[in-house]
Amino acid sequence: MNLNIKDTFNKILPADPDKNNTRRQVHESAFSFVTPRNPSDPQLVHASEEVAELVGLSKADITTKSFLEAFSGRKVLEGTAPYAMCYGGHQFGNWAGQLGDGRAINLTEIIHEDKRWSLQLKGAGATPYSRNADGLAVLRSSVREHLCSEAMYHLGVPTSRSLSLMLTGDQVLRDMLYDGNSAYEKGAVVCRVAPSFIRFGSFQIFASRQEVETMQKLVDYTIETHFPDIKEKGVEGYLQFFSEVAQRTLDMVIHWQRVGFVHGVMNTDNMSIHGITIDYGPYGWLEGYDHGWTPNTTDRGAKRYRYGQQPQVALWNLFQLANALYPLINEVKPLESILERYKVNYQKQSLQMMKDKLGLVLSDEGDGNLIGRLQEVLHQTETDMTIFFRNLANVPRDMKIEENAEFLNPVKDAFYQPEELKGVVLEAWKKWFGLYLKRLQKEEQPDEERRVKMNKSNPKYVLRNYMAQLAIDAADKGDFSIVEELYSLLKMPYAEQKEAEKWFVKRPEWARHKVGCSMLSCSS
Repeated sequence: MNLNIKDTFNKILPADPDKNNTRRQVHESAFSFVTPRNPSDPQLVHASEEVAELVGLSKADITTKSFLEAFSGRKVLEGTAPYAMCYGGHQFGNWAGQLGDGRAINLTEIIHEDKRWSLQLKGAGATPYSRNADGLAVLRSSVREHLCSEAMYHLGVPTSRSLSLMLTGDQVLRDMLYDGNSAYEKGAVVCRVAPSFIRFGSFQIFASRQEVETMQKLVDYTIETHFPDIKEKGVEGYLQFFSEVAQRTLDMVIHWQRVGFVHGVMNTDNMSIHGITIDYGPYGWLEGYDHGWTPNTTDRGAKRYRYGQQPQVALWNLFQLANALYPLINEVKPLESILERYKVNYQKQSLQMMKDKLGLVLSDEGDGNLIGRLQEVLHQTETDMTIFFRNLANVPRDMKIEENAEFLNPVKDAFYQPEELKGVVLEAWKKWFGLYLKRLQKEEQPDEERRVKMNKSNPKYVLRNYMAQLAIDAADKGDFSIVEELYSLLKMPYAEQKEAEKWFVKRPEWARHKVGCSMLSCSS
C-alpha cells in the first residue's frame, strides 16, 4: 500500500509544544500531535473503491492487512505524524470557546493526480480537545456517516468523502437519547477524506484570543495551499478568500435545499472553508415537506437549524467568520459587501434551483409567485418531498384538471394522508396545478425533454433515516448486506433502478417515531 504522503499542515503551522495527550486549553497552536488509539480487534465493514482510487489506492489495497491497520488506528503510517486540530466555534448561536478535534485524528495529507487530500479518522480515541469525552464513535453513527458521505457525493452535493468503515472490536458506552439510560454499543471508526478539515472555527479560536499572528499564519497557509488561484497578498487576498468561502458555502446550501437535506448541527465549527458538507451527525432528509423540520433532538425547541432556515444560518456563520478575519482587514465595508452579495446571490440561485426542480427553462416574472404558492400548498397536507418532485416530471402539460382529485394521480404516491385531499386542501392544489400547467404552456420543450431535465435535479433515492436505521440494525447483528445494498443504490440516485423500487416509497408508519428514524441526538 503506497500513498504519496505530502504533509503540510503539521509542518508549516505552529504545533502545540505539549506532546502529552491530556485535556487542556491549547494556545497559539493550530494542532496537537496525538496517536490514534489501538483497537482491540479491527474488522473492515465496508470500503469505497471510488475513494480509494481517489487517494491512490487500488481495490487490492483495500483487502490488505496494512489497510486494516492504518485506517483502524492500529498502526501509524510510516513518515507521518498524526494530529488533532485546534478550533473553536459558535454552538446553537452561543460562543463555546475551544472545541477542536475531540474524536477526530488527522492521519496525513496525500497528493494524487495533482489533488491534495487529508485523511482523518473519526472515533480513533481521545485528544487534548476531547474535554470529558472518550474520543470514540459507535457503529450506528459511523454507518450513517459512511453511507451519507458517499450518497451526498453522488447527489452532486459538495461533501467530504468516506474511505472506510471499520469495527474496532471494543464496546463504547453511550446515552443515545440523553435520558440517563446509557448502554454499551459496538465501537467503530470511519476514515474521512477531504481537501482539508479547516473550518470557520479554526480562525475564530485565534481571533477570540487575540492571537492574530497565529491566525494570519493559518489564513496565509490556507490560501497558498487550498486557494492557489488567489494571487493577491495581504488585505486584497484575504477579502478574495472570504468571498470565495461565502460563495462556496452558498452553493453547498442551495444543493442541501434542492435535495431536502437538513444538516442538523450548523455550528460554526462544523462549517468547512471549502464549502463542503462535513461532520455528519443528526442529519436527515425531509420526509414530509416542512420548512420547520430539524432532525436534531437538541434543537427540538428552538429549531435553529431547521430546513427552511439553513441559508440564513449559513449567512450568520459567515458573519462570524468575517468578524474573525476582521483584524487582518481592518475595514468593515468590503466584508459587508461580500455578505450582501451572498443575500443577492441566494435569491437568484434559489429561484433557479426551484425552476430546475419544476422543469422551467424560460424566464417569467410570475415564477417567484408560482414557487411560493407551491411551498404553501405543500405544507397543507403531509407530502413527501422526494416522491413529489420526482413524480411531478410525469405531469403532461396538456393535463386537464377535473373536479375530483384525479388530476393528482401522477403525484398521489407522495401524500401521507390522501384522505385529506378534499375541501380547502384540494382547492389549493387545483389552483396551483392550474398555474403550473399554464406556465408549462409557455415552455417550448416537449414533455419528455422536460422530464429528463427534471430528473437530473430531483433524485429518486436519498438516504432516508429509516433506511439507514435498517442498515444499522442489521450491521449490529453482523449482517452488512444492507450497508452494501444502500451504498450501491445511492451511487445512482437519479437513475430509475427498477429492481430497487422498494426504496422509492414514503417513510413507513412504523418509522414515524422510532428512535433513529425521525429525530436523532448528537450522541455517537
